[in-house]
Amino acid sequence: MPEPTLFLRIDFAEGCRLGPGKIALLEAIARHGSIAAAARDLGMGYRTAWLLIESLNAMFIEPVVTTAPGRRDGGAAVTAFGTTVIDAFRRMEDLSRAALDTEMATLRHQLK
Repeated sequence: MPEPTLFLRIDFAEGCRLGPGKIALLEAIARHGSIAAAARDLGMGYRTAWLLIESLNAMFIEPVVTTAPGRRDGGAAVTAFGTTVIDAFRRMEDLSRAALDTEMATLRHQLK
């Protein structure tokens, strides 16, 4: 039986959500330097990825991703603030898992 997993999503306000999907997209952009390549890597459409990045940039007072339109292949970079967002979210996930480890084990042992 697979291990149960904890899913963290933060709802800041109506329409302002941060979860593992957006964080994975930011990490993929950091790896590839491109929204299109990041979208392909994650198996999502370019438009979906673009809309997610737009929503993240609109959510915070600083952008999390900058783009370089006009280049042949475009280009995108995660900003220093975007890296802060990734790191903070991953730390919150780690803290949540650690805090709930005992309770998760209790429930896991009761599964059919």
